[in-house]
Amino acid sequence: MSLLDAVARLPFELVPFEPGHVWLAGAGPGGLGCLTLEVIAALGAADAVIYDALIEPAVLEAAPDAERFFVGKRGGKPSTPQEEINRLMVEQARANRRVLRLKGGDPNTFGRGGEEALALARAGIPFRFLPGITSAFGALAGAGIPATMRGVNKAIILATGHAAGTQDDLDWTALARTGQPIVIYMGMGNLRRITDALITGGLASTTPAAILMSATTAEERILVGTLGDIATQASAEGFGSPALVVVGGIVACRAALHELQGGTR
Repeated sequence: MSLLDAVARLPFELVPFEPGHVWLAGAGPGGLGCLTLEVIAALGAADAVIYDALIEPAVLEAAPDAERFFVGKRGGKPSTPQEEINRLMVEQARANRRVLRLKGGDPNTFGRGGEEALALARAGIPFRFLPGITSAFGALAGAGIPATMRGVNKAIILATGHAAGTQDDLDWTALARTGQPIVIYMGMGNLRRITDALITGGLASTTPAAILMSATTAEERILVGTLGDIATQASAEGFGSPALVVVGGIVACRAALHELQGGTR
């Protein structure tokens, strides 16, 4: 059965995408297979797509008739101010267009979806969230790392690393003391500072760690090491953004699964 045939058999009823509305949507970690049916349908119906730097260009092919607005935001590089993105969404909606605000991952997981929804609500613009596969779980699955595993962890922490070393930094010592796996978004620019802080907080330098770069795409790269050496390895092997850093025992599960599959992944 083809993909189109399979989708046609689903009792799936679309919510109408009305003119003058803005939908805040997540495109997943990158791979086309991570797109949801709702997001694909919204792309096809949109009059305007306002999209970020982490959106794979192929995703936009599902919106052939929409006007496209690139508002790339990526840490450490020039980006469109949030106020300008808010203004653009409101402007396009007030022009009676169906506006799709498209983000990588999930709009409400380090995606500023809540901030943008507040801006729309204050302007009297109707909006809706379309959830996406958050980058953490999409990347972990693609790399063969289970997010939770009996006997390994009872929780998983999603953290942002962009503020490491500033007054807005997280309490890495407190996170280390939980003993639970940590998935770090936007942490590559502060990787050594973060790994040092976690070791100082009590995590062993031998704790398994991994970097998942351009996860689920054709450019995906995976680096596995330990908390003590992952920063040095990443620098030596040219790893950079976009990437997630994973710290904890779940990383070691990948090697066991890989071996049982005959080393095919």
